[in-house]
Amino acid sequence: MDHVKITGDLVSIDTTVPPGRNYMQALDYLEPLFRQAGLETERVNIPAGHSDGFEPRVNLLCHRRAPGKPRLIFYTHIDVVPAEGWDAFTPRIEQGKLYGRGAADMKRSIAGLLLGLEAAGEKPPEYDISVMVTTDEEAGQPNQVRYLRQRLEPVAGALFFSLDASSGYVGITNLGALHMDIRVSGRSVHSGLSHLGENAVEKASLLVQSLLKLKEDVVRRKSSVPVHPRTGLETMEPRLNINVIQGGLKVNIVPDQCLVSVDRRLIPEEDLEAARKELLDALNSVPGVRWEIEKTVAMPPVPPTTGPEIDRLASIIEEVTGDTGKFGEMGSGDLPHIVYNEWGGKEFGLGVIRSECNIHGVNEFVYLKDIEDLGRIIARFLSG
Repeated sequence: MDHVKITGDLVSIDTTVPPGRNYMQALDYLEPLFRQAGLETERVNIPAGHSDGFEPRVNLLCHRRAPGKPRLIFYTHIDVVPAEGWDAFTPRIEQGKLYGRGAADMKRSIAGLLLGLEAAGEKPPEYDISVMVTTDEEAGQPNQVRYLRQRLEPVAGALFFSLDASSGYVGITNLGALHMDIRVSGRSVHSGLSHLGENAVEKASLLVQSLLKLKEDVVRRKSSVPVHPRTGLETMEPRLNINVIQGGLKVNIVPDQCLVSVDRRLIPEEDLEAARKELLDALNSVPGVRWEIEKTVAMPPVPPTTGPEIDRLASIIEEVTGDTGKFGEMGSGDLPHIVYNEWGGKEFGLGVIRSECNIHGVNEFVYLKDIEDLGRIIARFLSG
């Protein structure tokens, strides 16, 4: 298979979420390629009630079943974040790099997977294999993933190989996440009569100050799980970031609403409910402010994944690339906690993301050699 063409073709399909464009076009392109690689395919219709607030979706599952052998499920997604300020959906190649939205996150890894599956050939598989090609990862997909379980059984004890991951080492755990939207209420009046109103933006700033004080305590905590040196860190670290503040209509109107969005990331040693209580205690410590939690998204942290398959994958990475290691990832996702906490499986990751690839940014790119190496690693891993 021509991995350069596959990656470029996928990048050229604008699968931005929101709203979730051209998903069917991407699946139409990929399905015959997985069949060519020797897998059976099925499309799974996900009804609106299970699509995390989106319209009904379609996901693609691919199988090379070998009942009785160890269960191995590859995870991928086809959606990408929005792109502005560059020609993001016209792929270009320069000096061994392919540029375009989704090149690194994560259409490139699908091409690497196809290379690996093809290289494994028609030999009897050492694993009972399935592949998940999902949608809406960049916006949240927990219920879509849960809906696929019925077509993926058995999942208890299964190995989940996420390709939405970094290059050069095995990702053995991720940060948990707690996203909280806080709506602050005031009373709107003419700015010249502000004594008759209540300024929601100013009130929100008092909450922000309390959260920043909590942040000082949070960021002092350190995990025992190492991270790759290229992150600039030694171990996983928790985060508390205030990433959105929205309020006000016009400069001469006292605002009656202000939204504050908090992004709390948890190391494996932390507890989700304890983190939630910390945030609420910080908010409740501020008198005279009317607020309510408008929306919460929670992804509990999970312990590091260990076992002989993880060690073997690390050895294969070293044989192919010269790099290796088992590290925590400074990102989050729906998959790890569902696999570990709900399904009793083991999730780990390897992909082609590097810190310099600028995922989600302008001129996102992937090294073409990393795609080739990923295909070789997967082929060797499948050989047992």
